[in-house]
Amino acid sequence: ASADEIYLTVKGKGGHAAMPHENIDPILIASHIIVALQQIISRNANIITPSVLSFGKLSADGATNVIPDEVRVEGTFRTFNETWRLEAHQKIKNMAEQIAKSMGGECEVNVKVGYPCLVNHENLTNDCMSEAISFLGEEHVEELPIRMTSEDFSYFSQASDVCFYRLGVRNESRGITSPVHSPSFDIDEAALETGVGLMSWLTIRLLNS
Repeated sequence: ASADEIYLTVKGKGGHAAMPHENIDPILIASHIIVALQQIISRNANIITPSVLSFGKLSADGATNVIPDEVRVEGTFRTFNETWRLEAHQKIKNMAEQIAKSMGGECEVNVKVGYPCLVNHENLTNDCMSEAISFLGEEHVEELPIRMTSEDFSYFSQASDVCFYRLGVRNESRGITSPVHSPSFDIDEAALETGVGLMSWLTIRLLNS
């Protein structure tokens, strides 16, 4: 999927938490924005277009009895349609700004555009899968479902026909089972030989076809 970083800075007026009527609470505003933005996925995105909007960080310099002046919210937006991607950026900006304004505050929206979506060429992918089966055996090749993770290889798919595939590197008998992005991630180095062999096989077979 494409991957964009969303940064929101919600500004209000801080003060004592026991006197909220004298303040403009940016935490409350940010909460409304986070909940409301999910409507972009559930009500604006085409139901056949996978889309994800998730927020993983909310930070504020308040305390149990202190309402802060501002709140920072960070998240990610991902999808498989480049046209909808740009439309969603604008909807996120408009909705966040308008909600903040309606509650007496402000919201600065910064969308950091990241990787585009990765699209495998159908015919090339079918050819690669067929050749992979001939090299590895059918029991070692499987078609994977779409993933909302991102990949910089996607830039190539915007310029040419591509086939992006994944190489299995786990080995349960050796206890090598941890996923990527985990502190215990490791690979079975025998997979390196398999990977080089498969890439060489695909290159020779496809160039000669």
